[in-house]
Amino acid sequence: MTSLLKQLSHIVQGVRILGAGLVLQCALYPFRKAYYSAKFRDGGSSSLRGWLGIFDALRRPQVTHLTPADCTFPGAVREVRVDGRTVELTCENAVVQLTVLAEDLIRVRLSPTGQFPPPFSYAVAREDGDWPAVDFTVHESDEAIEVRTARLTCRVMKTPLRLIFVDPHGEIISADEAGMGWHGERVAHWRQIASDEHFYGLGEKTVGLDKRGLAFEMWNRDPQTYSPGDDPIYLNIPFLLGLRDGRGYGIFYDNTFRSWFDLGAERTDVTRFEAEGGELRYYFFYGPVLSTVLDRYTELTGRMIMPPLWALGYHQNRWSYYPESRVREIAHEFRARRIPCDSIHLDIHYMDGYRCFTWDRNRFPNPAQMIADLKEQGFKTVVMIDAGIKADPKYWVCAEGLAQGMFCTYPDGRVYGGPVWPGECHFPDFTSPRVRAWWGELYRGLVEMGVAGVWNDMNEPVVMGFQGDTFPDCVHHDWEGQGADHRQAHNVYGMQMARATVEGLMRLCPDERPLVITRSAWAGMQRYCMNWTGDNESTWPQLKLTMPMVMTLGLCGMAFSGPDTGGFSGTPNGELLTRWMQLGAFTPFFRNHTHVLSGDQEPWVHGEPYTSINRRFVELRYQLLPYVYTAFWQCAQSGLPIMRPLLLHWQDDPRTHALDDEFMFGDALLVAPVCEPHATSRRVYLPAGTWYDFWSGEVYVGERDVSVDAPLEWMPLFVRAGSVIPMWPLMQYVGEREVDVLTLHVYPGNGTSWLYEDDGHSWAFRQGQYRLTRLDLRSVGDTLELNCHGEGPYTPTYDRCQVVVHGVDGEPLAITANGQSVTGWTFDAEARTLRFDWRLTTSTSSR
Repeated sequence: MTSLLKQLSHIVQGVRILGAGLVLQCALYPFRKAYYSAKFRDGGSSSLRGWLGIFDALRRPQVTHLTPADCTFPGAVREVRVDGRTVELTCENAVVQLTVLAEDLIRVRLSPTGQFPPPFSYAVAREDGDWPAVDFTVHESDEAIEVRTARLTCRVMKTPLRLIFVDPHGEIISADEAGMGWHGERVAHWRQIASDEHFYGLGEKTVGLDKRGLAFEMWNRDPQTYSPGDDPIYLNIPFLLGLRDGRGYGIFYDNTFRSWFDLGAERTDVTRFEAEGGELRYYFFYGPVLSTVLDRYTELTGRMIMPPLWALGYHQNRWSYYPESRVREIAHEFRARRIPCDSIHLDIHYMDGYRCFTWDRNRFPNPAQMIADLKEQGFKTVVMIDAGIKADPKYWVCAEGLAQGMFCTYPDGRVYGGPVWPGECHFPDFTSPRVRAWWGELYRGLVEMGVAGVWNDMNEPVVMGFQGDTFPDCVHHDWEGQGADHRQAHNVYGMQMARATVEGLMRLCPDERPLVITRSAWAGMQRYCMNWTGDNESTWPQLKLTMPMVMTLGLCGMAFSGPDTGGFSGTPNGELLTRWMQLGAFTPFFRNHTHVLSGDQEPWVHGEPYTSINRRFVELRYQLLPYVYTAFWQCAQSGLPIMRPLLLHWQDDPRTHALDDEFMFGDALLVAPVCEPHATSRRVYLPAGTWYDFWSGEVYVGERDVSVDAPLEWMPLFVRAGSVIPMWPLMQYVGEREVDVLTLHVYPGNGTSWLYEDDGHSWAFRQGQYRLTRLDLRSVGDTLELNCHGEGPYTPTYDRCQVVVHGVDGEPLAITANGQSVTGWTFDAEARTLRFDWRLTTSTSSR
């Protein structure tokens, strides 16, 4: 009943938004799709079969999953051959290759025919020849073959072939159950589940952090808003992390076809990966620390690029701000109300009839002047660009695309089309280098107007229907000249669109880092752009769901992410919006966005006390920007997410293994949002160590639950002892003025903190123009010592620091910096803080 009501709601909303004509096109599209799918089935072309096939649109697709009884397996190992870093196992029914890429990384490939073409992959950034040589040995006995490195052993049971990965102590990390098999085009892999095993990852999933006991589909799809438990949605990544006996590992299945993961839903002791086509190829990573697995995974698939600093500020959006006077009004309100904001986003109503790369000159008569005026006020303009290009030969983008053969086609060469916002649309084939280059050049006009960022939407790809739809399987893609149908290309379509956008912007603005936001993506997307979690709902459960969704994306490499703060569908009341703004201030991407039929959702719409509270948390985000930017630098170096589940830091603590209603934001801050209405307190689990309440300075001993006050005015926030948190003076936008002083908030204890600085917008840091400061904090007896060690030639605009030491119980006897006494310090007994000025190039101590 709930599903039926949701469908009826989509129909009613569709008529209101699209009009009856386009709704009719959407209703008829499934029949068109069924016709072409049947016409070109199995590589043939039959119009009669197409007409008969339209009835398929009336049938709900049923998926029957493979069982071991359905499949053929490699059988017994007959021969072993070593070629460079690859061990080839010839079996009765297939050939299996094990390629040792690193001491903790082995690739596995299965070929029933024994043929292994070069392993092309859109996900993989580091080719086989780019990996350093690695030492490994091969040992054979009557029962098994062992491929051993210093950190990982793959034990191949010979009769029949089964793979068991073990650590240097011989302890099992992962073991096949039925193992690898195939049936026709389908491939599958069954593994054992240990009694205490936990599973994480798989991209954008609307459930909790730990995925054990659940099953998922990997097919990028527009659900037209989603609720907790809906699957699949926009962005799927077949990267699974496991935690077994406290030891972490990862498996990346490099297969772009529709696939499924069963993580103990059908059988509690067995996992199954299954794909409807393609090669069974996977990469096995061993930690044992999960952060080591992430480091290696992002080495394979690419690191996140450093974004421009302004992208870490606050963004305001809705579907849609128009006309121009409304955009100017929103900008004015932000500055008049002194709520910091760096960017205003324009949704599809800025376009002329939803034609990409155009402007509606009635709504926006002079967009270049508007963008320039917004820039003068400190606002960057970000515009939406969809994948569908209106099928109109008088529209210049369509005309160029048709003339140059840029669009996806049916097998017979006819250009494919389907309904989206403008009506009938054609779709660029982004798996072609020629098309990507053409697409990138289309942004020239927007860039010359001053547009600072691009938001790629509807790129799953979506063709409109009541449940969201996509291309027929038979649609042809270039696939880098190799050719592929849509079954293989679907999941990478959004990734390649965003890639084309990023590469185009980098050619057009070679000295500036681009900001590109995508809704759909695939493994490796982080090396091009960021994403947001799509069309959520304005509900308390969705507020809570934000945490495991963004944390899970971070565990899959997509660390620069965030929700539609406040919720997209529906209108939040003042309390819900405020609690979401509090959480949003600690998500990597902080953007407020809402639906065309929803009420206003700007931070001030509910009046006081909500406006002041929202302002306070946006201001805190801006003051924390040097800390946040450093967390982004860490991610770009090692894949360590910005928004982290506690298990990444306290992997040995079982309490953290499924904990997903609190998180670490960077190295030092533990964030515990309030996700229930009318709450004035909540329980928080503090892991091992000493913790400071960010607001009160109260000290807590960890490895226990604490009950803390959480009135609407604040959200529970804790600082790890031994941390130094850098903060800037408050600004209304990034670059409003030069930073004249850096404040270092010191929380006594033992620890190391980092501060990364560069110009925040160019690529000069790649030539070494940055400054990296290590801040070592040591508490010895009654002495607190802070030492800094800097490297890099970049010179920031400030020349002094203010140090604020928290948790000080009495006035110090002395403060020294670089061997010299510090004077002019102040002690606040009530706040238990000590303040003094200091130059970052020295060390300091207090007693």
